[in-house]
Amino acid sequence: MKQRILTGAIAGAGFLGLLAVGGNWFAALIVLMAIIGYDEYVRMNKLKDHRITWLVGMIALILLTLPWEMHRFTYELNEVGLIWGAVFVLMAATVLSKNKITIDMVSLLFLGIVYIGVGFHYMIMTRWIPEHGLFWTLLIFVCIWATDSGAYFVGSKFGKHLLWPVISPKKSVEGALGGVLIAIVAGLCFSLARPELLSPARAVLIGVVIAVSGQLGDLMQSAYKRVKGIKDTGTILPGHGGILDRVDSWLIVFPLVHWLALIPS
Repeated sequence: MKQRILTGAIAGAGFLGLLAVGGNWFAALIVLMAIIGYDEYVRMNKLKDHRITWLVGMIALILLTLPWEMHRFTYELNEVGLIWGAVFVLMAATVLSKNKITIDMVSLLFLGIVYIGVGFHYMIMTRWIPEHGLFWTLLIFVCIWATDSGAYFVGSKFGKHLLWPVISPKKSVEGALGGVLIAIVAGLCFSLARPELLSPARAVLIGVVIAVSGQLGDLMQSAYKRVKGIKDTGTILPGHGGILDRVDSWLIVFPLVHWLALIPS
């Protein structure tokens, strides 16, 4: 527990410090986290030995994560073009390798590239919002963390009905609802602090969306790890597991709040 607390304190302080600084410093941190997360994903799927596809995937991931929009590149080049380019190169690899690199391998790589790359990309873009980017980024993170804390404490105290035992045997319906409630409270606190930026009604909506989608993102990662027969995606954070263990909610929440236009872009 001491190791877990120490690791969490150090990593949390560093992350929040760079989040506050923003700009290229925060973007560099997020890109680094994306690279480590991608490597964890590749190792989980035992695809590290295929160096060419690993390298193609890494390049595609970095390009997809970077904030091209802020440097006057078009949306099509950033997402549609890069995603299609990754598909083309990975599919071509199956032909050029005479199926030593199989369609199953490249399908897994492609899923990881999009899942990790797009998720981290929107974290950068949220912080890069021209006005009040720090406010909106903190709103999302605090609602995510409030959901996790609320689900844990309410579930520990009042949890009686299992939410999804086949996937995550410890999560309860009561805990999930507690997570939603605490996320709403967190959102309303931001609304009270800056009512000119966030109305109470939108704060409630954002809290609900983040709490529900964040918990779903957690369950997605739990389902994947259960299939692979592993507890953690990595060991880079002693006591906490890997990068993907820590950001499972983030990767789902950040793109979703943008796609639903719940925050400025």
